[in-house]
Amino acid sequence: MRIPAHSVCTAIRDDIVAGVYERGSRLTEELLARRYGVSRVPVREALRTLEAEGFVVTRRHAGACVAEPTEQEAADLLEMRMLLEPLGASRAAQRRTDAHLKVLRGLVRLGQERARRGNSEDLRSLGGWFHETLAQASGSPALTSMLTQLRHKIAWMYAVEAPANPVESWAEHGAIVDAVARGDSERARAVTALHTERSSAVHRLRFGGPERVNGVRNSQHAVNMSGLRH
Repeated sequence: MRIPAHSVCTAIRDDIVAGVYERGSRLTEELLARRYGVSRVPVREALRTLEAEGFVVTRRHAGACVAEPTEQEAADLLEMRMLLEPLGASRAAQRRTDAHLKVLRGLVRLGQERARRGNSEDLRSLGGWFHETLAQASGSPALTSMLTQLRHKIAWMYAVEAPANPVESWAEHGAIVDAVARGDSERARAVTALHTERSSAVHRLRFGGPERVNGVRNSQHAVNMSGLRH
């Protein structure tokens, strides 16, 4: 069964974010097709999508290469997130469903529990799920898509330190959900703006400094695409 291009795109993007491919390195269709066990057609489509998203650039005489963002471009991403996440929370207060609210409350309960235990790895995953669900609750596919792309790019460019006070951080998540549940869009916007500003302070660039050596650029882990065939 033909594997869709969007699945190949996701796999390549995930590997770029994880640092499997160095910034500036070539991405040849032949090698990518072999790595992911697909034909060159979905790889070609995936590379076009990734170029539109800013992960890939096409260079003369070199073809597709991993992009090399500047520090200013990276800083712009955090600023964009600080503008868009509060907007998403404001919209969520107006448009969220009971299902969204149930998931958000469940994530906050888990996050607060893990924060008290000091389990930073769980907190990172839970935080990602929380903000993804909050974006979906905005009821705006365009905004959700933009926030998803921002999260991917920020994860690619930045290493995130654990917050100094994770219990306080998850109390902020809880305050966001309370405002969304009450339908208080202004309160949701304000609390999310404060939370996003504080979280931006623990982001450290992966390139151009010591964080670069902490990446997994040379990872050769196996890629399993079998699940995409179903």
